[in-house]
Amino acid sequence: MATENVERVIDAKQGIAAELEDAGKSESIYVAPQWKLMWWKFRKHKVALISVFVLAGFYFAALFCEFVAPYDPEAFFTRYTLAPPTRIHFFDASGALRGPFVYGVTRTRDPVTLRPMFVEDPNVIEPIQFFVTGTPYKVWGIFDSNIHLFGIKAAQADQAFFILGADRLGRDLFSRIVYGSRISLSLGLVGVLLSLVFGIVLGGVSGYYGGLADNIIQRVIEFIRSIPAIPLWMALSAALPPDWPVVWTYFGITVILSLIGWTGLARVVRGRFLSLREEDFVLAARLVGSSEMRIILRHMVPSFLSYIIASLTLAIPGMILAETGLSFIGLGLRAPAISWGVLLQEAQNLRSVALAPWVLLPGAAVVLSILCFNFLGDGLRDAADPYSR
Repeated sequence: MATENVERVIDAKQGIAAELEDAGKSESIYVAPQWKLMWWKFRKHKVALISVFVLAGFYFAALFCEFVAPYDPEAFFTRYTLAPPTRIHFFDASGALRGPFVYGVTRTRDPVTLRPMFVEDPNVIEPIQFFVTGTPYKVWGIFDSNIHLFGIKAAQADQAFFILGADRLGRDLFSRIVYGSRISLSLGLVGVLLSLVFGIVLGGVSGYYGGLADNIIQRVIEFIRSIPAIPLWMALSAALPPDWPVVWTYFGITVILSLIGWTGLARVVRGRFLSLREEDFVLAARLVGSSEMRIILRHMVPSFLSYIIASLTLAIPGMILAETGLSFIGLGLRAPAISWGVLLQEAQNLRSVALAPWVLLPGAAVVLSILCFNFLGDGLRDAADPYSR
């Protein structure tokens, strides 16, 4: 068996060397460390690389949403309720090329249906500028600033620049989606990190020690997994007091999702610990006097860390979807909190959807982020075993 594994690794490295021969790296492949082999394998997955950049943009917007968003998410523009996405122009009425700009907008009303209509005024041109001054804000509640990534310099009362349209209260939808990304994306990460802790600790204890601890933990996992996930989420979320502040509700939802999501990882960790605890390198670590905690954290967990990373990357979309679904039906976060699920509550109003289909755009943000996480997890899963052909 050992000879077969050695032959497999040599054969796989020869295959990678052949693929990298044009880049002049065919010799370095035989002495490359594990992480470099994983990077060479990962970067061949072009869709996963693109997903990394897209997710980096999402998380940059989430970290600095006050700077990226052109308006305060609670600012009302009553003249532009349910205004459609503003068209960005590069050619003026005479056909001359100029920088990106938007026309002024005049609100009228259809004489037959009485539906509000927004007509561009070609006589009013507002250039789109970067790093413009606007509504004052505090970055993370600490640093004062009034610089926004982009916007127009018209007076606040005359602002008519809504890149993704406005909702039924006249609030800029793009700004609200950007602010909502902070809660929705961070909840996925925090929830997965808590699941990682629960899964590794409880799964490790179950697989490493066995006996009574293994029986108790496995019966708890089987009980949790036997309950349908959606009713369990709904029951636990409904138990949260409705008068809790936004921060408390946020952490309450995070803990609920983590308490349900750790069981799958714990099962995998238990299985790997059962197979690794009798390996030679674990026995050698015991003979030299290493503590059990050191054996687990420094020897056993790193041996399948790449799988854990890939598994967690694929678990983040489930957390985001769970929060979105709970908030959409009113059992998760509630206004004044801003998350993608809270924003999608607007889509429950059929009149709003019929008059302004752009209120569904927070759902597009959810779909795009989940697709990127799935593609990234795909690439990491392939790179986790760089010796595979």
